[in-house]
Amino acid sequence: MPSRESQQHEHRHAGLDTSQPEHGQHEHMDHGGHSTHMSGHASHAGHSAAMFQRPFWISLVLTIPIIVYAELFQALLHYQAPTFPGSFWLVPILASIVYWYGGWVFLSGAVDEIRTLRPGMMTLVALAISTAYFYSLAVTFGLLHGMAFYWELATLTTIMLLGHWMEMRAIGSAQSALNELAKLLPDMAERIAPDGAIQRVSVKDLREGDLVLVRPGGQIPADAQVVEGKSQVNESMITGESRPVNKQKGDEVIAGTVNSAGSLRLQVTRIGEKTMLAGIMKLVAEAQDSRSNAQALADRAAFWLTFVALGVAIVTLIAWTIAQGFDETTVERVVSTLVVACPHALGLAIPLVIAITTTLSARNGILVRDRLALEQARLLSAVVFDKTGTLTTGSQGLVAMQTKQNLSEAEALALAAAVEQESEHPIARAIVSAAQQRKISIPRATEFAALPGRGAQAQVAGRTLIVGGPRLLEQENIELPTTFSEQVQQWGKRGQTVVYLVAQQELLAAFALADVIRPESYQAVAALKKQGIRVAMLTGDSQEVADWVAGELGLDEVFAQVLPANKSAKIRELQQSGAKVAMVGDGVNDAPALAQADVGIAIGAGTDVARASAGIVLVKNDPRDIARIIQLSRASYRKMMQNLAWAAGYNIIALPLAAGALAPIGFVLPPAVSALLMSISTIIVALNAQTLRRLHLDGPATLSQAQAS
Repeated sequence: MPSRESQQHEHRHAGLDTSQPEHGQHEHMDHGGHSTHMSGHASHAGHSAAMFQRPFWISLVLTIPIIVYAELFQALLHYQAPTFPGSFWLVPILASIVYWYGGWVFLSGAVDEIRTLRPGMMTLVALAISTAYFYSLAVTFGLLHGMAFYWELATLTTIMLLGHWMEMRAIGSAQSALNELAKLLPDMAERIAPDGAIQRVSVKDLREGDLVLVRPGGQIPADAQVVEGKSQVNESMITGESRPVNKQKGDEVIAGTVNSAGSLRLQVTRIGEKTMLAGIMKLVAEAQDSRSNAQALADRAAFWLTFVALGVAIVTLIAWTIAQGFDETTVERVVSTLVVACPHALGLAIPLVIAITTTLSARNGILVRDRLALEQARLLSAVVFDKTGTLTTGSQGLVAMQTKQNLSEAEALALAAAVEQESEHPIARAIVSAAQQRKISIPRATEFAALPGRGAQAQVAGRTLIVGGPRLLEQENIELPTTFSEQVQQWGKRGQTVVYLVAQQELLAAFALADVIRPESYQAVAALKKQGIRVAMLTGDSQEVADWVAGELGLDEVFAQVLPANKSAKIRELQQSGAKVAMVGDGVNDAPALAQADVGIAIGAGTDVARASAGIVLVKNDPRDIARIIQLSRASYRKMMQNLAWAAGYNIIALPLAAGALAPIGFVLPPAVSALLMSISTIIVALNAQTLRRLHLDGPATLSQAQAS
C-alpha cells in the first residue's frame, strides 16, 4: 500500500491537493475566518473499524474463561469450574485486561464527551463497566460483601466493541471521492517544444500557454483550446453529454475527457486548481463538509439515559442513606441501579440492525456506504435521476427507423449493417449491434471505403450503398421525400442523430439513433410515482434530448443543459423548497449533486468518484433498485425504533426496581438478577433484529409485502 504522503504527492501532479484533516477532525472556519478543528462523538471522534476490531477479538477470547469461572453461572448451571493454584486471581486479572485494554476506547471517549458537555454512549458504557469493575474489585479484596460482576464487565465491553466495530464498517470513507477525481487526470502529457519536437513530460510540469499533442484514445491533460486537428471527445463523465462532441480549431476541451478519433494539438488554458475538474472536486468537498453530523439514534438515547441513570443512582444513594444509613445495602442498591443502566441492548439496538440491513442489501445488489443515507431514504419525497448511463444506457442505439415503400425495416437494417460492419465509428457499431440484437442476417459487403464528411460506402449484392448523415443527401443531390421529412423533423426535435441509407441517388431508409433508455427505467419511474414520490431528471444534455427522455418515461420535472457546477445548486433548490431529495447518477459530473443530496445513490457501472460520493451504490445498472432502497430503509428503521423502544424502555422500568422502589413491600432486585435481566434484554433485541432477515427485496411484488411487515 502506498503511503498517505506518496498518494498526496501523486494527486498533486496537476495542483489538485487531496489532503484532508485527520480522522475525526472536521475543519471549519470560525467567524474570524480562522481554521479550527472540531471533533466529537457525533462524528465518532476519529474512530475507525480497526480501533474496535483487534480489541474486540482479544476481549472475546478473554471473556470466555471469565464467564466459565463466574459464580453466577456456576450456581445457575450447577457446575464447578476447574481449580488450580492461583485460579482465584484468574478472573480478576483477565477482567482487568478487558477493562483497561478493551474498555480504554470507551473510557477515553467518555472523557472527551464530558469535556464537550455531550455525554452519550461512551459515557454510559464507561460508567457501567467502571461500576462493575471497581465494585467487583472491592468484593474480591473483601472490602464489600456480595457477588463480583467481572462477567458483566467483560460481556458489556465485548458486546459494545462488537457493536461499534459493525457500525464503523457500515460507514464508508467520504474523502475517497476526492482521490478518485484526481485519478482521472493522466500522469504524463506530450508537450510540443518551440522547434516542433515532442517531449513526454509530467502533467504537473505543464504551464498555461503550452502546446500539447493528444493522440486518439488519449486523455486531455488540462483544460485547453484546440489549435489544430479535428476529432470527437467523450465528455460524458464531465458534462453528461451522451454523444462524443465534435472538436475543431477554436473549441475548448476539458481535462480528464477522452479523445476518441483524430489527433489534436491543444494550447493549455487552465491548469491545477483552475481546471473544471478541480472545480468539481471543490464542490464535492464543500457538499460533503456541509452534510449534517447528526448523532446516531442510539447516541441520543444514551445521552438521556446517562442523566436518568445518574439521577436515579443519586436519588437511590440519598434515599437509602436517609432510610438506614450508608452501608453495604446502600452501596448494593446504587450498584444495581448502575448495572441495570448497562446499555447491552442499547449498544446493539442500532448496530445489529445496520449489520443485518447492510448484508441484506448487499445480497440484493445494494451497497450501503453511509448508514445515515439509508436512514434518510425512508423520508424521501423526490428522486432526481441523471440521464446518461442512469436512465439510459449511455451508448448510442437505434431507436427508430423509416423506410421507403416495398422495403421492410429488417431488409433496410441488414443493408445498412452490411456497409457499416467494418467501421469502428460509434454510429456504425450502433447500427450493426441493432441488426445483431434483432437476429437479422447481415449480407457480405465488399469494397468498403470511408467517405470523409459523408459516411461509409460498400458494395452489397451488386449495388453501391452509402450510409451517412445529412451531408450525404446534400452531396448526392437527394431531396428528402415528404414521406420521410415529417418523421426526420420529429427526430431532430428530440436531439436524435439521423443516418441515411442511399443507393444510386435514391433514399432507401432513415435511422434515428440516440442514447437508449433502459427498459428498467420505465418500471422504476412508475414504481416511485406509485409511492407518491416526485421523479425528476438532471442532465447536462440538450433540452431536446432531455424532453424526449422525460416524455417517454413520464417524468414530473426536467432540468436540462445543467453544467456540473450548477447540478448541486439544483439539488439545493429542491431541498430549500422542503423536499427530501435523492440523487441518482453515475458520472463525475454527478459527484457534487450526489454529495449535496440527502441521499446520494450511484449506479453500478458508473465512475469510481460517483460511487465514492454516494451513500448508497447500486451494483446492477437497475434504477428499479431505488424503490427497493426505500422499502429497505422503512423496514430497517422500524426495527431500529422497536429495538430502541425495548432497550430504553426496559431501562426506564428496571431502574426504579433496581433502586429499591418496591422495597417497602418487600421486593428488592439483587445486583446479580439485574445483570441477568439486562443480558436477557440484549437477547430480545438481537432476536428482533434477526427477524429483518425475512424481508425479501426480489422485485416490485414485494413492495406491498414490506409495507405490511
